[in-house]
Amino acid sequence: MTILRPLAALTWIFMVFIARASLAADADADRIALAVDALTRLEGLDLEANPVMKGRVLKVLEKTRGSANFVRLVQHFKLRDQNPGLLEVAIQQPSGESGVEAMRMILADNGAALAQLALEGTNAIVALKAAEVLGNTGQKEVTKLLLPIVTDPARSTLLRRQAVRSLARTSDGAKELLALARAGKLGGDVTFVTSMELNASRWPGIQAEAAKVLPLPPGQNASPLPPIAELVKMAGDPARGAKVYARQSPGCITCHVVHGAGTDFGPNLSEIGGKLGKDALIEAILDPSAGISFGFEAFNIVLKNGDEAYGLIASETADELSLKAVGGIVTKFKKGDIASRQPSKLSIMPAGLQQTMTLQEFVDLLEFLASLKKP
Repeated sequence: MTILRPLAALTWIFMVFIARASLAADADADRIALAVDALTRLEGLDLEANPVMKGRVLKVLEKTRGSANFVRLVQHFKLRDQNPGLLEVAIQQPSGESGVEAMRMILADNGAALAQLALEGTNAIVALKAAEVLGNTGQKEVTKLLLPIVTDPARSTLLRRQAVRSLARTSDGAKELLALARAGKLGGDVTFVTSMELNASRWPGIQAEAAKVLPLPPGQNASPLPPIAELVKMAGDPARGAKVYARQSPGCITCHVVHGAGTDFGPNLSEIGGKLGKDALIEAILDPSAGISFGFEAFNIVLKNGDEAYGLIASETADELSLKAVGGIVTKFKKGDIASRQPSKLSIMPAGLQQTMTLQEFVDLLEFLASLKKP
């Protein structure tokens, strides 16, 4: 039998005492953290040879589900069959150190099938977070999990765009995206984000090829805009941006309301800066059709007499349809007069607005929109 030195023995007893005391108490965060800290100081402990200690570790483990401490314990004691718990952490913290490490541990433990289930499940938020954390692992094997999503029209645009962002984080994924672009297999709702991601790639060869295959959207005078990562770092003036917003061109004020001023047609932007980050605001301006807000889908209406109308459905009854056109004008149509009603795949907000502004004006407008938050 191995005989411990007095100091080591006292340390062992102290740590076990802390773990026991913490377990006996309520699931208080500080006590649990203390128990985890004590347990993870134990080095070289074979839990399979010490069933009593294993039981205590597993009790603490159960109290830490969904947290960074869960990952610490699984990693420290090399616990098996904990992938479901690790996935909880990965989904809750897709861009955090613990969440990313949890997903790496899942993949290292042949857990790709579990990650696939998260991506294919009916919970849209879980699928989105799973795609995000997979990309943050930076591992090559995520390509085979995420690539099919990009070209699957049955998946949501949000998920497909996240899959693109995640794939672009590895050279293998970026190369596969370029291959899809060359083959014309990228859907229109992910082409813009693919262009932005690959043109900002850290691999010079991929960046150079992306400039040919997926050139960045042009700004004023046909000069290409910088990638999103560069745009968000540029300094803007919100006061100047407010003036750009109010101009006839780009015409933001003719379709949106900010603090009571403007036209009630598109989404109210009074608190948009508190809802979207600068990167998302840029995408919304440059690629409006990729993320149409619920309730703001445009429709093409054809009447039986051959006339056509286009706009948002303001209201609808059994007999009548009210259509709101650009400028906020509402027209009512009898349903009996309508020959067809088809949703438009394009946003009612036009693309190419950045071409009506200088680069600095675009950045100023972005700064203004980012400043619009709840008081």
